[in-house]
Amino acid sequence: MILEKQNIDIDEKERAIACSVKRKGSNREEALEDLEELVFLAETAGAEVVHKIYQELPKINSATVIGKGKLQEIKQIVKEDNIKLIIFDDNLSPAQVNNLEKELNIKVTDRSGIILDIFATRAKTNEAKTQVELAQLQYILPRLTRMWTHLSKQYGGIGTRGPGETQIETDRRIIRTRIQTLKEKLLEIEQQKREQRKKRSDIPQFALLGYTNAGKSTLMNTITDANVYVENKLFATLDTTVRQFTLPSGQKALISDTVGFIKKLPPNLVASFKSTLMEAIDADVLLHIVDVSHKLFRDQINTVNKTLEELKINEKPTILVFNKVDLLDDVSIHKALKNEFPDSIFISAQRGINIENLLTLMQEKYNRYNNIFEINLPYSKSDMISLIYESYEVINRQDSDDGMIFKIKIPVEKEKYFFNKFSQYITKC
Repeated sequence: MILEKQNIDIDEKERAIACSVKRKGSNREEALEDLEELVFLAETAGAEVVHKIYQELPKINSATVIGKGKLQEIKQIVKEDNIKLIIFDDNLSPAQVNNLEKELNIKVTDRSGIILDIFATRAKTNEAKTQVELAQLQYILPRLTRMWTHLSKQYGGIGTRGPGETQIETDRRIIRTRIQTLKEKLLEIEQQKREQRKKRSDIPQFALLGYTNAGKSTLMNTITDANVYVENKLFATLDTTVRQFTLPSGQKALISDTVGFIKKLPPNLVASFKSTLMEAIDADVLLHIVDVSHKLFRDQINTVNKTLEELKINEKPTILVFNKVDLLDDVSIHKALKNEFPDSIFISAQRGINIENLLTLMQEKYNRYNNIFEINLPYSKSDMISLIYESYEVINRQDSDDGMIFKIKIPVEKEKYFFNKFSQYITKC
């Protein structure tokens, strides 16, 4: 069915259709919410979403995704309303895109294509540009035949930004070579950043994670008095920002603001941005920020948790932070959620509500899960040095006449193994 036509007429923007096709029996509310999010993505990319279309089918059409009758309706809409672009909420196969473009004679893209397009416009640093280019080329490669036309300069606009225009005359071999070069470049960047992080390993490190637009950057500004860019758009910032702040104990600490997550985030994009997310991987404590005012915030929590599992950091000490509590209409919701998530905390980053309690909780969580030990390892046990560096975070090392003195940070989950191996060498804890 055609849900609605938007009453907007902005000539500068590409007029688009946002489309979602699901099998009958799917969660309709969730699907419609995803469609609204797709509209937000499209608008963030600069499109003018004129129509939203949702259809349920007994079976998804393998050739064109959407049903034949609905396809004819869309063809008529394209003609009457000067539509230039159609965006599907689920990822399309190269064949489906090709078939749809032939039928509709307009650009066809999917959620991944739009997300990559937004990332291309947001990338400012050399690292972010490298990450986005790698993800885009991996997305383009299986669609290369279609992309020769899709990315030609006669089209331009949404879904065509980034490396596409510069790769129009390349073949698969050259793209694969470029992909390999970019992967090697990102490995170098990752190694450089890891060395930088080693220099500050004795400082408590926290990382803000969450669904895009959950308020992470606003919270960083509140905690650190920084001036991090904040905008009510998806993926307003891509590069990780690190700022210093002071814990209640007076101890200096660091907090990082990472790129936001979203449903159906392209796997290649997650992989490409691993070096950016290393701040989270190396953090002592994660702060999972949730927009509690969003009606499907539980789904957003699950999306973030799945991404953390992919990054293999879901076991890290984590504080669940419900943000935007001031936007809750019903106060009883607050109490119910506290019972459901007993270890969580409720704040408003925008209004500064409960920030002091959050800082106290951050201090407690860090102290509980990160202990500092000092061991004096005899030179006769030098074969254990590699084990120390591979398994733990070494804050400092000094060589003395009696042996090697290591100052080591031990997460609570590794304490038992540490004591089994090094208890006789511990000199201070």
